[in-house]
Amino acid sequence: MEETDVKDMSVWGARVKRNRTEVKMSQIILPCHANHREELSIGQLLKWMDSTACLSAERHAGCPCVTASMDDIHFEHTISVGQVVNIQAKVNRAFTSSMEVGIVVNCEDLYRNCHWKVCEAFATFVTRPTVNVKGHLKPLIPNTELEKVEYSIAAERRRMRLLHVDIMKDLLSKNIHRTSISEGMFGAESQDTEEKVPTEQTRVESVELVLPTHANHQVSTFGGQIMAWMENIATIAASRLCHAHPTLRTIDMFHFRGPSQVGDRVILKAIVNNTFENSMEVGVCAEAYQGEESLRHINSAFMTYEVLDDEGKPRPLPPIQPEPLDGKRRYQEATARKKIRLDRKYIISCKHTEVPLSVPWDPSNQVYLSYNNVFALKMLAARKGWVLTSKKKNVFLFTQEVNQSLCVKVESEMNVSAERAYALLSDLSHRPKWDKHYKQCNPIVQVDADDMIYHVLAPSVTEGGKNQDFILLASRRLPCDTGDPYIIAIRSVSLPTHPPTEDMNRGEMLCAGFIIYPVSENVSKMCYYNQTNPGVLPYISMDIAGLSSSFCSVFVSCRQYLMDNGQVEPAAVSTTPL
Repeated sequence: MEETDVKDMSVWGARVKRNRTEVKMSQIILPCHANHREELSIGQLLKWMDSTACLSAERHAGCPCVTASMDDIHFEHTISVGQVVNIQAKVNRAFTSSMEVGIVVNCEDLYRNCHWKVCEAFATFVTRPTVNVKGHLKPLIPNTELEKVEYSIAAERRRMRLLHVDIMKDLLSKNIHRTSISEGMFGAESQDTEEKVPTEQTRVESVELVLPTHANHQVSTFGGQIMAWMENIATIAASRLCHAHPTLRTIDMFHFRGPSQVGDRVILKAIVNNTFENSMEVGVCAEAYQGEESLRHINSAFMTYEVLDDEGKPRPLPPIQPEPLDGKRRYQEATARKKIRLDRKYIISCKHTEVPLSVPWDPSNQVYLSYNNVFALKMLAARKGWVLTSKKKNVFLFTQEVNQSLCVKVESEMNVSAERAYALLSDLSHRPKWDKHYKQCNPIVQVDADDMIYHVLAPSVTEGGKNQDFILLASRRLPCDTGDPYIIAIRSVSLPTHPPTEDMNRGEMLCAGFIIYPVSENVSKMCYYNQTNPGVLPYISMDIAGLSSSFCSVFVSCRQYLMDNGQVEPAAVSTTPL
């Protein structure tokens, strides 16, 4: 394993500036690391990933760190004996006592001289203060543009991570979802004549004694070891259902709920919760105890497996018969988790060209839509290659064309504090006051304190034509740390309560919003971004929804509006949560 320093000598002796927290591990896959199909055990890979990330976290913290959680992991490829796995980990951002570590895993075939990505993950580590070292972390200073993007987005991922548990609770607490899941799944089952496999046949329970070889350098059970034991027991449960070797595709977030030490007995339990035509979900939990004490819940996880045929394609799986009570509860929750997984993949992972611009909004996907909204704006702002198109009254207009998408950036400094500008702009219902192309902007759904869905009415693009309307999700974010900007991200969504109507042309907005940077106490730099789509390009000349080359004049009006209202006392400024 290699821990790179700030200045690292390359093979040719040239000095290259490196991220101080970057840690690399390379391992050649030996038979002792593999299963009977000569593929790298995912459990072994998880141990290597966790240890690499832990060393990166401790390199920044300067004190012992432990794994708090690891975000969802999707394994794109398997790794075979004889190939090399390369793991790279580095701290993306440090918060008060926790930090996000980004992990990238690639496979290398030495004989064919090729590389490919296996997976990526984001792990959260927390400090374990010692006598001489406090638990308060020093801030991380990003150097490269990519590091700055990851630093910025880490705050939004942290927000989504903290809400992860609440998503499932909210989904299952809604009677409408519970009814649709129950009727949709159990109703279909009653008509299915195929023989069902009782889930009890897949139940597995095992015990592990935590030995010194399982402990880390802090004499606690190595987090990667716990994850490896969980993966092993889950694979056994999956194999009992399909009577074949299953392939692990996805692991839902690992969240460590308590520590474990040498001498603990770790009880591992796994069972198949549900099957979905070509995949199955296995639930697994880890509990620990010593002596006569009661069991301590260490971790829970949900793993999705596939069984591949000779051509490498997923094969159908038999339906299961859940046990009464707890079995049916797990069955329903597995269905809900599948919906959440699809939402995450649909909203976060897919390219814009593969999904509708206006993703259907509902309470179960609101966190991911909000994340995507802010993420897309930050990625747009981080793009290079902006071309200055015009300058008018100290308002700068930049454009960029990328894959049939015209991107626009308008920026200007103004004598208004960033906080005041944010308070005025974050409520979109004020926009008609300065933007003539917003005839009306009415709030229709209060998503949470920082997100609101609006119905926007805009004028027709042609004389005598239909007016346009938009359903827009606005996500606002206060700075996470000193120096961070204020964010107001905007994108289109669709609502069943507000379908398109015959008297309106329904417009769609891919990505837009404001990023406001504090310059001084009473001066800020405001940047407005908009990424158009092919369907909007014909309307650019008419400046519908703010999409046009006449951005500068609209922006000048916006700046004037802010300056006219920028000195109003805070109590008089609309700061109602979105």
